[in-house]
This record gives sequence, structure tokens and C-alpha cells, in this order.
Amino acid sequence: MSKKVLLGLSGGVDSAIAAYKLKEMGYEVTGAFMRNWDAMANGDYLGNPTVNDNQCPQEKDWDDAKIVAQKLGIPLIRIDYIKEYWDTVFSYFLEEYKKGRTPNPDVLCNKNIKFGPFLDYAKSHGFDYIAMGHYAKKVVLNGHTHLAKPYDLNKDQTYFLCELSEEQISSSLFPMEDITKSEAREIAAKLGLNEVAAKHGSTGICFIGERNFRQFLRNYFPATKGDIIDIETGRVLGTHTGVLYYTLGQRKGLGIGGIKGEGDATWFICKKDVENNILYVTKGETSAWLLSDECEITDVNWIGEKPIEPLPVQVKFRYRQKDNPCHLRFIGENVHLDYDTPVEAVTPGQFAVFYSEDGVMLGGGIIDRTYYQGKRRDK
Repeated sequence: MSKKVLLGLSGGVDSAIAAYKLKEMGYEVTGAFMRNWDAMANGDYLGNPTVNDNQCPQEKDWDDAKIVAQKLGIPLIRIDYIKEYWDTVFSYFLEEYKKGRTPNPDVLCNKNIKFGPFLDYAKSHGFDYIAMGHYAKKVVLNGHTHLAKPYDLNKDQTYFLCELSEEQISSSLFPMEDITKSEAREIAAKLGLNEVAAKHGSTGICFIGERNFRQFLRNYFPATKGDIIDIETGRVLGTHTGVLYYTLGQRKGLGIGGIKGEGDATWFICKKDVENNILYVTKGETSAWLLSDECEITDVNWIGEKPIEPLPVQVKFRYRQKDNPCHLRFIGENVHLDYDTPVEAVTPGQFAVFYSEDGVMLGGGIIDRTYYQGKRRDK
């Protein structure tokens, strides 16, 4: 008897081709569309340019998922995790923003929704595995099941899966491990899945989608204007609309271009003072104000035996960032990272993800504090 797989069918090309590949491998596949955000109930239509009077994006995805399931000949169910998403993902997202940090809800969405209650549902309904359209590979290292970087490094999504436990990984299949995104689109076109073959991939917040982010945040945090100050001179250069709406390293949307005597200088955010509602900026292509050379990581997820001695690792401090060579050591349950060379804009609230030299993901956690030349940087 073939193994049964419950696959998260999102209405996009990746999950569609994941379903096709699993069928080709001989698995019995059932699609499941997860609805985790109620735009009407949450009152967040403000700032979502894709919403129109006819259909919201999530319902369009549901329609596309139904068409894909029909063409592939697999059953499709619909599951709501709206409360779970709000309680375990979005509430955390809001709390982190209140602190002036920059959270990544996609990581917790994977841990607490896609590979959490969704996996529980699959187990309780007789499925052997779950699967998604993530580009990642499952490997065994020293007797432990890990994720590793896939064949298509440009689409590597292991960063967003860094909080998965070994049990969650072991219970999952990753059929997109050995193909590229362009190959996935070609397969979809050949299968006549025209609804998803050329569909734009999602780049917004997990399950919430793309939108004008500043307008979206205004639904939850009132706009409170404050000063934009040159950190080098103390000059007030302009006014911002709310310190919570900006991120470290941000260059666009500051509204301080054309300052007299500064020529074509490029300004960017180097510090956020949430308590006093001040944005500090500096100018140039790079700046020592953004550099750190060590950091502390909390809420660490680690697979396998914890190293006793400092361990050389490769670290991503944000998605699509190049690997940064570091030395990792555990201090109790937390991790301390010493970078081989300083790195720009390592941002509290984001995730740091640890890899071996050959691309095996060892774990990850939340960046809590950053330091440069012995001095704390995030204060």
C-alpha cells in the first residue's frame, strides 16, 4: 500500500509541482488549503493593493488550488487555522514591533502552523507524511535528521524552516529538493496548469500577502511623528511618521533627500530609539554604525548534540544573505556568535540560521543583542 501524504496546496506553482512529483513517486496525495488570515475580520484591507471589489487574494488562491487539484486528480480539503495563526504568529509579530524589533513571522508560521497543527491533523487522520512546496532537502547527519540546502540555491528556503524540530522534519517530505524554480514553471506549463505556471511567487508576510507595509502597520500602531537625526552631528534632518515603521539599514522612503550642503548623499537608518521616537541616520554606501562583530541568539533550536567547544559554522542573518563564517558557542541555552569579519545590519528580532560547511542546517534562533568591538550595538 502506498504511503499517504497530506500536502499544503497553496494555489502557487511550487506546491502544485510538489503534488505532481509526489504522485510520480507513488505516494497517495491529498491537498489541503490552509486559511489562516481573515482580512475582513481583522480589518486590514487598508494597505493591501491586491484587494479589489471582486475577490481577495486568498480566495483567488483557493480557486487556483481547486483547479490544480482537479487537473492532478487529487482530493482537496480546506482547513482554517485563523485563531492559531493570530495566537502563535501574529501576536508575536505585533509584540516584537512594539519593542522596535524586526520580526520574521514566516519562520514561526512554519513552526507553529504548517508543521504544527497541520502535522497534528495529518497524523490524526491517518497520513504518513506531510509535504509543502518548500525548496529544501532532508538529510541524516550523525544519526539525526536535518534539513540542508536544495539544488536550487537561489530558492533555498531552509532559512524559514530553522525552527523546525527533528520530529517535524522527519515527518515531512520535500519533493522540490532537486529542481529549480524555472523547471517547476516548465513542468506546470507542460501539465496545462496555466493558472499557476507563471503566477508571481508570494513575497509578503506569510498568509497575509503583499501590501503597503507602512499602511498595514497603521491598523495596529498609530502614526506618531518624530525627529530624524544625523547620528554624527546631532542635526535634525526631517520628520518620520512613526519609528516602528522603519528598519535598520533602510534607505528608501526616509523623505530627507536634497539636504543643503550634502550633495547626493545617501542616508540610511543606523539606529532606532523607540522610547523617544527618534530615528538616527548616517550617510554613505556603508557605515561602521551598522557593523557588529558578535551577537547573542535566544530561543535556539538545535538538532543533534550541542558542541562543547566553539564550532565553526556558516550563518545567515537574513534570507538571501550570503553565508557569514562565524564561531558558535553555547552559553546555557543561548548561543553566542563571533563573526570572522564584521557584518552590516545584523538586526535584533530577526533569525540567525546556522549551517555546516556543506550546507546542512544545524539550527537557528532569534538575534537578541549585537556588539561591535566589545560595545553593545543594539542600544
